[in-house]
Amino acid sequence: MQIKFGTDGWRGVIARDFTFENLSWVAQATMDYLNRSGLGDKGLVIGYDRRFMSRDFARRVAEIAAGNGINVRLTEDYAPTPAVSWAVHETGAGAGVMITASHNPPEYNGFKVKEAFGGSALPATTKILEEIVAYNRENGRRIIAVPYDEAVKKGTIELFDPCEGYFHQISRYVDLDLIAKAGIAAVVDPMYGAGCGYIPRLLPGIDEIHNSENPSFGGQAPEPIGQHLQELSALLKSGRYRVGLALDGDADRIGAVDEHGEFFSSHCIFTVVLRHLIEHKKLTGAVVKTVSTTRMVDLLAEKYGLELFETPIGFKHICGLMLERDILMGGEESGGLGVKGHIPERDGILLGLLLLEAVAVSGKGLRQLLDETMDEIGHFYYQRIDRRIENEDKERLIARLRSAPPTVIDGQQVAATNFSDGFKFIFESGDWLLIRPSGTEPVLRLYSEARSRDQVERFLRQAAMIAG
Repeated sequence: MQIKFGTDGWRGVIARDFTFENLSWVAQATMDYLNRSGLGDKGLVIGYDRRFMSRDFARRVAEIAAGNGINVRLTEDYAPTPAVSWAVHETGAGAGVMITASHNPPEYNGFKVKEAFGGSALPATTKILEEIVAYNRENGRRIIAVPYDEAVKKGTIELFDPCEGYFHQISRYVDLDLIAKAGIAAVVDPMYGAGCGYIPRLLPGIDEIHNSENPSFGGQAPEPIGQHLQELSALLKSGRYRVGLALDGDADRIGAVDEHGEFFSSHCIFTVVLRHLIEHKKLTGAVVKTVSTTRMVDLLAEKYGLELFETPIGFKHICGLMLERDILMGGEESGGLGVKGHIPERDGILLGLLLLEAVAVSGKGLRQLLDETMDEIGHFYYQRIDRRIENEDKERLIARLRSAPPTVIDGQQVAATNFSDGFKFIFESGDWLLIRPSGTEPVLRLYSEARSRDQVERFLRQAAMIAG
């Protein structure tokens, strides 16, 4: 099969696409790239999540790194992606590899590459990796590996705990004492993923659910969206807690539940944290959002006189801008959010703690904080629908929308478009509709944001008709 990197890494169904053979080809290509670019001498950090066989896959990557003369620091147990990314940055490693499929369904696993700066591999890098994989296969490149136990004995593979350095960085960024003194009744749902135990270790007294080892993730994708957080929502509605936080499978994405037990989306989180950074932490800089992210961010940037950038989906695009410019905050609809003064990487744990800090500073609940902002900039409603689509149908839809995009939808004239990633139609009111095939799954995603729920639903019905 052809190895293609999606929005963040290479992913596939375990035992069908994500096999030891295919993983070995990708790992060998990664080591070839690191050695050719002079990064191999700086070593490689490897981590893994709690998915089926992730530890074994990570060890295989470590064996190939060792076989190619690259020293490895391998996490001694499962670890969140942000902690692994921070370890890459903190130790000056040449790169990092994280074995995870993030928020994808349980049958998937994946291979994320982190560059020396601690963020997602940039598109130019993943393109080179794809080319090396293809070249190596075509030319019968030998996979060079050292058996795991032998490499550990020689010291080429060293086990380490990424927590200490990561926790130190978090405690510098967030006022954990302030949060603790505020006595906020909070509960975390790590969705059986690699973020289990991390927030309660930073803030003893915070409760946690779904933290046992369960590679099936309770029978659903570990994605912190409303329909997956019913138990967390029920706990908030019971009155026992004031804030609910949720992390995806590798803890680089964040979701939340407010004081009323209602889902608090990434759009809401972005809005509340952005204002908190500006007004309470007194930070400045430009703002970056992806094409599927709320217009509330646009209006807040305008309110505070901040430059705004819109990118394709995938944090690697945001990361690129964070490396080039003074970026205060960047984020995407899927819950991946990153902030200034940290690594150019999304971090669900840090963002969850920033939400708690905003509540502690203000004494207000999440929904109250959002409503105060909406009272100033306007109220918005958002919805996303995912539909399965076969690859052939996906390609036909893309070709049709490129050649003849609609100019009127639901009786409204399209005022502007953005086809950098999917097909975004923007109307004079500022409302918008996005039709976008997933880059990692056989899924078509339909997004809309408008000033009324009814308008959102009408746009989505029209999108479904356009998609066929």
